[in-house]
Amino acid sequence: MKMRKSGTLRKMDSRLENPVQYGISLDEKQVPLNPLIGSNTKLVFTGNIYCIECGRKTKKSFNQGYCYPCFQKLQQFFTCLIHPEKCRCEEGSCMQDHIVYLANSSGLKVGITRATQVPTRWIDQGASQALAIARVRNRFQSGLLEVLIKKHVSDKTNWRDMLKGIADPVDLKYEAEKILSRFGSEIDELQERYSPFGINILNGIRVVDISYPVSSYPEKISSYNFDKEPLLEDKLLGIKGQYLIFEEGVINLRKFSGYEIELHH
Repeated sequence: MKMRKSGTLRKMDSRLENPVQYGISLDEKQVPLNPLIGSNTKLVFTGNIYCIECGRKTKKSFNQGYCYPCFQKLQQFFTCLIHPEKCRCEEGSCMQDHIVYLANSSGLKVGITRATQVPTRWIDQGASQALAIARVRNRFQSGLLEVLIKKHVSDKTNWRDMLKGIADPVDLKYEAEKILSRFGSEIDELQERYSPFGINILNGIRVVDISYPVSSYPEKISSYNFDKEPLLEDKLLGIKGQYLIFEEGVINLRKFSGYEIELHH
């Protein structure tokens, strides 16, 4: 191991190529991760945690990287993330255009994201296929549409199944047509009740296929946890979603946002 980089973790950056290209920012520099696949890699948690919102040092991280005061201050934001159909924000990211989509990570699911987060959101979820089906004016409206579609399609990803291999292909175009036909009258009611709803059904949009830099998938999933063991040293087999996949376990780097680490390879 000749290289050593250190810094505070954030979620991995990604770029849609074939396969997806990953990187993290350490020592104020971007470190490409794809070249590390197949090599022994060491991650060391220094014991220091810094809030990703205000930068203060904290003993415990809340909601993937926040100190407790910032976590409390951002409660409305977190409520919008978990229950967008309850969103009452009238400014900021919640008032941007949102995409309602179908994806295939561990099976068919429905989801929503800001229009500016396509295709990043799909990559973060480890989706092998994704299809934007509607564009709406804000997060509240996307949440209403998602709640409607959830009557027929799950909104969850089984992360363990996602990390065990590539999901069986799904005809997303067919599923989208079936869903929009089934809920056509309910969508019309939303338009009338929340006028102007501003829904735009995205006919003609192509399915996005996503491949990941993984040399082999584990048969059994076990997780590394910096809170229990600050040293992780293992052979890196691949990257998918926000997970590093090693021979002996996986780690969700986004979960440890704000943790100061050293990367050796």
